[in-house]
Amino acid sequence: QLDFVESGGGLAQPGGSLRLSCRTSGFALVYHTVAWFRQAPGKAREAVSCISAASGATNYADSVKGRFTISRDNSKNEAYLQMNTLSPEDTGVYYCKVMQTFTPNYCTGIQGNSWGQGTQVTVSS
Repeated sequence: QLDFVESGGGLAQPGGSLRLSCRTSGFALVYHTVAWFRQAPGKAREAVSCISAASGATNYADSVKGRFTISRDNSKNEAYLQMNTLSPEDTGVYYCKVMQTFTPNYCTGIQGNSWGQGTQVTVSS
């Protein structure tokens, strides 16, 4: 199973920052493309950002471009999402997933049958 343990969420003020982490649960991250997803209350889950296994190339949803940065540390089996200039629209539960295919615009092919617990991000004054 290609599961992650997500952490780093919390309460942030508008304009603030948070750094999320996700650690693999029993597999080596180095071989896999990884994406961050989020789900806001009452809304469908959406892809936020993705980082390739081979080159470390990245892509971002338009809503987070210039504010969020995805990265990875294969030696620690961890991926990260640095979130800056947060807005209330960024509120939601954030998840990591292994992806099958990376393209410069998006990633496809969610791997694994289940979603982790995610980490809650709340942006509010």
